[in-house]
Amino acid sequence: MPQSVRLLSLVTAVPEHIISQSQAAEASARLFADRFKEFRHLARVFDNAGIEKRHAARPLSWFEETHGWQDRMEAYEEVAGSLFAATATRALDQAGLTVDQVDCVVTVSSTGITTPSLDARLAGRLGFRADIERVPVFGLGCAAGVSGFGIASRLARSRPGAVVLFVAIELCTLAFRLDELTKPNIIATALFGDGAAACVLRSGQEGGMAEVESAGDHLFPDTLDIMGWKIDDTGLGILLAQGLPPFAEKELGPAIDGILARSRLRRGDIDRFICHPGGTKVLTAMESALSMVPDTLDIERSVLADYGNMSSPTVLFVLERAISRGLPDRAAMIAMGPGFTASCVTLRRVA
Repeated sequence: MPQSVRLLSLVTAVPEHIISQSQAAEASARLFADRFKEFRHLARVFDNAGIEKRHAARPLSWFEETHGWQDRMEAYEEVAGSLFAATATRALDQAGLTVDQVDCVVTVSSTGITTPSLDARLAGRLGFRADIERVPVFGLGCAAGVSGFGIASRLARSRPGAVVLFVAIELCTLAFRLDELTKPNIIATALFGDGAAACVLRSGQEGGMAEVESAGDHLFPDTLDIMGWKIDDTGLGILLAQGLPPFAEKELGPAIDGILARSRLRRGDIDRFICHPGGTKVLTAMESALSMVPDTLDIERSVLADYGNMSSPTVLFVLERAISRGLPDRAAMIAMGPGFTASCVTLRRVA
């Protein structure tokens, strides 16, 4: 019989620079209003996004300058490396473990590229063993906080006693584009922030914050245009379909039902859905799709207000607050991302 996987720790972190939503709106008006005739109509998104502030890898003045790949990736390597080291160290401390006990590290990030990957760059500084297994994952976007957590939990389950460190890091603001006079770019400017989270998973151990019960994904066919990056000489550019909320409202419920059914679970077995807050309209669509009472996803809205959409780590910020409030008997983490994909992990409360 497979041994249970326990979540032993969970920590979050953000860069030092803070940009209020009013500052973001004012700066965007200076940068776009005279060049993009649709901006004044689109500017209401800053008021309607449900965001009060977000953290950024660079100060606001940096985003008012022109940057290319080199500038963006140098910033990514520096700040993502610092966040990786900080969250990994704190997660291990919280779990009562040392870095030389880590057998595997799973890292998800879709907002920057370094080769060697972040885990390798930091191996000597942090003290990873030479035989550590490294699993860097790129391209899962917002879904990666859940799908990466699922990958880490399956690795832990397959190797009883092994310590698996999971790190999610995104620096979404580094994809800000002065040259993109498009609706998706303005929406992204109003919505995205930067952050990181790390946790430790281990099987064959009692206690912890929660038991990982199941994990699964659903890939929707013919949906490549819903969300993703376009890549050019300047950097990454957002691809974001206007129809995402109605798509989620229509398609998410059956997808989650299918994922749960593979583990012999039903939607009614879930006491609390812990959702990635992609935006206020997406949260409303998720509540409808999963037959929740409106405004059920209160923690999600509070995280969105405090940090914006940080892509993959955001759902782990929600989980952290849900744990502090007290998990119910069974919860399900849900996120959607490029592919287009829905990911789900179920968690059980531990005594």
